[in-house]
Amino acid sequence: MEDTDSFATLMDSTSSKIQQLQKAFAELESYRAVTLNLKWKELEAHFRGLEKSLKRRFHELEDQEKEFENKTMKAQEIVKKREAAVVAKEQATLQRLQEKRDAAVFAIVNAREKHRKVSSKGIAIVSDGDEGHGTPEVEEKPMNSACVAAEVNLQDVKTSPGIANVESMSYLELVKLCEEMDAGGIHKFISDNRKNLAAIREEVPLALRAAPNAALLVLDSLEGFYDAEVPNHDVKKDANLLGLRRTCIMLMECLSVLLSNSESVSDVISEDIKDKAKAVAEEWKPRLLDIDASNGNSLEAHAFLQLIASFGIASNFNEEELSRLIPLVSRRRQAADLCRSLGLSEKMPGVIKVLVDSGRHIDAVNLAFAFDLTEQFSPVPLLKSYLDDARKFSHVKSVNSSPTAQIRNILDSFDIYVLFQLRYPNSLIAIMNY
Repeated sequence: MEDTDSFATLMDSTSSKIQQLQKAFAELESYRAVTLNLKWKELEAHFRGLEKSLKRRFHELEDQEKEFENKTMKAQEIVKKREAAVVAKEQATLQRLQEKRDAAVFAIVNAREKHRKVSSKGIAIVSDGDEGHGTPEVEEKPMNSACVAAEVNLQDVKTSPGIANVESMSYLELVKLCEEMDAGGIHKFISDNRKNLAAIREEVPLALRAAPNAALLVLDSLEGFYDAEVPNHDVKKDANLLGLRRTCIMLMECLSVLLSNSESVSDVISEDIKDKAKAVAEEWKPRLLDIDASNGNSLEAHAFLQLIASFGIASNFNEEELSRLIPLVSRRRQAADLCRSLGLSEKMPGVIKVLVDSGRHIDAVNLAFAFDLTEQFSPVPLLKSYLDDARKFSHVKSVNSSPTAQIRNILDSFDIYVLFQLRYPNSLIAIMNY
C-alpha cells in the first residue's frame, strides 16, 4: 500500500516536472541564434501523452488489485464456511456416538440383570427323593454376551430416557441377522437404511461379533457381486447392483475393523475361509482387465483389493500386479489405507510416478502426502503441471463440454486450492505467483 501511495505522489508531480522542462527549453532557445526544428508544443504533447498513458495504466492496476483482494476474501470465507461445516459434522458424530454408547451400556446392564435372574431360577436340583440326604447338582449354561444383548427387552430400550431408541433397535436387528448368518438379510437391512449408512458402518463391526463365523458371513455376502445377467458396460446404469457392490465393500472393511480389534486373526479367519476367499479373488481377477484406469474410481478394483486385504491373502498374489491396480482406485478415499493393508508402502514411489506420467497429478499429490513422499514428489511442480494442462484444454472443454462437466472442472480447481491451503500453505504463495 505504501508503494501505491508513493507511485501516486510521483504521478501528481508530473505536471510540475513538465513545467520545469518548459522553462529550461525556453532558456535554451534564447541562447541560440537559429530556431530549433523541434517545437515545445510537440514535446509537451509527447510528455502529456505519456502522463495520460501512465495514469490510465495505474488506475487499471488499482482495479485489478481490488478485484484480486475481493476474490481472496471470498475464497477465505468459503474455506471458513467449510471448516465450520466440518466442525459441526464432527460434533454431531460425537453426540451420536455418545448416544450409542449409552444405549449399549444400558442394554448390557439389562442383559446381565436378566441373565442373573434366569440363572437363579434355572438351577436344576437333582436328589434321590429323600429330603436332606441327596447332594444337589447345579447346572448352568453359559450365555454369549452378544446373544444376551440381542435378547434385551426392546420395550425397556424404548422407554429409557437419553438413549437413541431407533438406532438401538436397528442395532439389535443387525445383531440378530449376524447370529443367523443371514447375508441376504444384512444386504436388505443396509439397503433399507441407507440414510443412516454412517451409523450402520460403525455398528456392523460390533454386530459381526455375534456371528458364529463372521469371516464366512462376509464371504457369503459377496455372492452376486458380478451379476451374470448385467453386462460390464451396463453396470453403471443398474442402481441396485451398484448399491450391492458398495455394501460388499463396506462389509469387507468392517471385517478388517473387527480383525484389528481381535487378539488373534486365526480365531476369526480360518485357513479354510482364506482358501475360499482366494478362489473368489482368482475368479474376479480376469474381470479387471476391461476396466478403464483413467478415472481412478473403480468399484470392481476396490472390491478385489479389499477382498485380498480383509482376508489376509496378499501373500498369494504378486506385489507388482497388485501395485499396478492402485491407479484404478487412486481417487477413492480408502486408497492409502488399502496400500498399507496390502503391504505396498514400498511400491508407492513407482505408483505415484505412474500417476504423474499419465497426467493424474492430483491423485499423485494425495498419495505423496499420505506416504510422506512430498520431498521426492514436490506438490508445487505437480500442481503447476496440472494447471498447465488445464490451461491447454480449458478452451476446448468450455466449448465442447456439457454444463455439468464445466461445473465439475470448477469444483476440481477449488478443491486444489483448499488442498494446498490446508496441507501446504507455503506452496500456495508460489502457485499464486505462477
